[in-house]
Amino acid sequence: MSTPTPSTANRMTMFKEFFHSESSGAIVLLSSTLVALFWANSPWSDSYFDLVNTYIGVSWGSVTFKMSLGHWVADGLMVIFFFVVGLEIKRELVVGQLSSARQAVLPVGAALGGMIAPALVYVFFNFGGDDINGWGVPMATDIAFALGILSLFGRRVPIGLKVFLAALAIADDLGAIMVIAIFYTENISGGALVFAGIFLTLLAVANRLGIRQTWIYILLAIGAWTGVLASGVHATVAGVLVAMLVPVRATISPNEFLERTRKRLSELENADLSRDSMVDDKAQMAALDDMYLAVEDMRPAGISLEHQLHPVQAFLILPLFALFKAGVPLGGDSLGALFSPVGLGVIFGLFIGKQIGITLFSFLAVRIGGGALPSGVSWKQLWGASCLAGVGFTMSIFIGELAFKDANTLEDAKIAILVASLIAGVAGYIVLGRVLPREAPAES
Repeated sequence: MSTPTPSTANRMTMFKEFFHSESSGAIVLLSSTLVALFWANSPWSDSYFDLVNTYIGVSWGSVTFKMSLGHWVADGLMVIFFFVVGLEIKRELVVGQLSSARQAVLPVGAALGGMIAPALVYVFFNFGGDDINGWGVPMATDIAFALGILSLFGRRVPIGLKVFLAALAIADDLGAIMVIAIFYTENISGGALVFAGIFLTLLAVANRLGIRQTWIYILLAIGAWTGVLASGVHATVAGVLVAMLVPVRATISPNEFLERTRKRLSELENADLSRDSMVDDKAQMAALDDMYLAVEDMRPAGISLEHQLHPVQAFLILPLFALFKAGVPLGGDSLGALFSPVGLGVIFGLFIGKQIGITLFSFLAVRIGGGALPSGVSWKQLWGASCLAGVGFTMSIFIGELAFKDANTLEDAKIAILVASLIAGVAGYIVLGRVLPREAPAES
């Protein structure tokens, strides 16, 4: 049995916290979805749609800025979700599973196949039609639900399979963000983009200068969000851009950190330190402040923000998005929605396209790309994970909101997304239940 190095152990602890946060959030997310569906199809359905379409905002003089609650969730709160996604992507690119070519080739290849194949399947069903713009809908993977279902198997799941699915979903998120920014942006305002760029530049400068006042970063981030929102590019892209400017590595070296803290600790040990002595002793207060700042410099801001915002994302933002967006009327036309070109493209794209794309591109990544299956993971287990990747849900609905302007088409797509995600989740659970070891694998 090998002993993990401290850095490896810390990364695994971080991943386990992330995994359990996502899996717990999946329960809340599912509950919000069921509430939305029940409410939208209950005798009180009018109150649900009235709430979603309630407009709130601010006004000054003759200028008014307001959006519906549904849009505030999609264009406002989801910016925080994409900010956290951006932090995850940057962490993986800098210090995680995507930080080296050998580590990245398998999850990136799998994610690429998991985007291309579903899009092609959708195009097959909608080629030449008015709704071909929805090709991006089946490309997405809902990381919360996918990891949540995987967590049902407990310790039977090899850690390598958990890491692979998480890295795949994060790479998938990066692809989805690029698709949103490039293909689902219609009219672009150059002036607004310049405005956003100025605030992003100021953010980078403030970070470079080591400015520590949080309120400055919040104001600059709001300025960047406002510029992106006004530019025509979807506002959530601002969250990713801001995240890319947040450091995920310590800003001082370990030696400098240890030297500073040891020196200050020695000063405090030789001082007459008590619970309130630093109130009158400026030297003690300076030593405490410097130790605090040293810890702050050693603990990367990106990692801290990710830990702080993950619960907000998992237990508030995504459940609210599901509550406001998953409520679709289910009636006599629901079955017809599933057999429409949009419905067939989404269902077959998420369920069949994901499996084919992820499995095929993973095979190519291993055989000709220099990648390797994670330790303890078999091809059958990877196939089971590819089924789970077909749970698109929140990300698919989000892209659907951008792709379909017709309300009826959007409702058809949402019904198909819900059905496809259910089928993919059940299929993944059945497959993994058969191919995972009956007992927890020994830790190495």
